[in-house]
Amino acid sequence: MAIKRHTKVTSEMSMSSMTDIVFLLLIFFLVTSTLVNPNALKLLLPKSTGQVSAKATVSVSIKDWGAGKCTYHVNGSEQASSYAQVEDELVELLQAEEDPTFSIYSDESVPVKEVVAMMNIAKRNHYKVILATQPE
Repeated sequence: MAIKRHTKVTSEMSMSSMTDIVFLLLIFFLVTSTLVNPNALKLLLPKSTGQVSAKATVSVSIKDWGAGKCTYHVNGSEQASSYAQVEDELVELLQAEEDPTFSIYSDESVPVKEVVAMMNIAKRNHYKVILATQPE
């Protein structure tokens, strides 16, 4: 009696479980990626509890007088300087410095574009900038 066994191993694999796993991973990454990039309206500003190790030798104060009028004061002088004069004064005062750094003191009501203008001066002249804040 010749009984033949058919024990052939099939190399087929069901892909339905693999597609389920890929689909679940896709949903997981889509949900978590929206948490990584928060909405721009919900930004929290950083606290000013830390100290900066660099010491600025020159300071620029920006005062807001309302109606979009801002004045610049270099090293606390009472005489206001124009935007073009501020850059010339900073270049003159910081030309002999090894690591030129200046600090920006601005009122809370000063528009951000005025502070960014001072940061652009620093970028053009390769200066470091410290944005001074009031301690908590």
